Amino acid sequence: MKLLSIAVPCYNSEAYMHKCIDSLLLGGEDVEILIVDDGSTKDRTAEIADEYAAQFPTIVKAIHKENGGHGSAVNAGIANASGLYFKVVDSDDWVKEDAYMKILDTLRQMAGGDKVLDMLISNYVYEKEGEKRKKVIQYRHTLPQDKMFTWNDCGHFMKGHYILMHSVIFRTKLLKDCGLQLPEHTFYVDSIYVYEPLPFVKNMYYLDVNFYRYYIGRQDQSVNEKIMISRIDQQYRVNKLMIDYFVEHKQIILKNKKLCKYMRSYLEIITTVSSILAIRSGTEENLEKKKELWNYLKNKDAMLYYRLRNGMLGQAINLPGKSGRKISSGGYWIAQKIFKFN
Repeated sequence: MKLLSIAVPCYNSEAYMHKCIDSLLLGGEDVEILIVDDGSTKDRTAEIADEYAAQFPTIVKAIHKENGGHGSAVNAGIANASGLYFKVVDSDDWVKEDAYMKILDTLRQMAGGDKVLDMLISNYVYEKEGEKRKKVIQYRHTLPQDKMFTWNDCGHFMKGHYILMHSVIFRTKLLKDCGLQLPEHTFYVDSIYVYEPLPFVKNMYYLDVNFYRYYIGRQDQSVNEKIMISRIDQQYRVNKLMIDYFVEHKQIILKNKKLCKYMRSYLEIITTVSSILAIRSGTEENLEKKKELWNYLKNKDAMLYYRLRNGMLGQAINLPGKSGRKISSGGYWIAQKIFKFN
């Protein structure tokens, strides 16, 4: 059995997938690299995947499927993964070699331990186009370092500082057993990927290394604000699925106060992003969608609605009138400058 399976969702990725895959090959025979060609048609993505599989037959597997979107590609990766642990690395991102080696060493040690490791967390770096100083997202003030821990050992997560897909490596069997199935033909499913497995995560480990390099800045990226606004319906679909999940699994989530607080806060962030996109779009149609989203939450769970609506972010994005929306939008602009996202 391989130690780590790494899924690389690819869709017309010829221009940058080499850098990604070459960085992953440094893991050697401990690693299984699953290049998932999600129905690419405009370039040589499919051929490149096959070339890697032919050159490194014991490490690389090429998976070809009809186009179903990023979530569908991740689903295919999980279904085909044979490694003990599982990681997603997007085709325009890459990993740092020294941190990679420490990650693999840690997984080897954990694999033979008495306790089962469910989730390993490490840092990621915003490789933002045009930025000389790279923003590092680390968790050293929130999570215990270099030891196994549980939710009860976690400290306070600051607003906007959460565990994203770039940060995590899950135990493969946990992902399969919890029934994670990301929606197809939908962007922004990364949030679901790092949300739904959490009630099943018991034991965690944080390694303070800058492992994942998250490239950001291409105009055609899904996280570009203009593109996010154009796909606002998909953002709202993901948001509602996360609301549904929290409500449906509430009894499990409520059993651990820190897990509950984390999942509720992360849902608050996603709902804030959905709301601010509607505000910044400036259209009445999208503002109506924002109103409908909050009503959806209220109808699903009145208490959860109350907690989110009366929280700091909930109040900030629901200020009345045009002047209120202008203040909300200005606050978001400041946050962009501080946290370097989009």
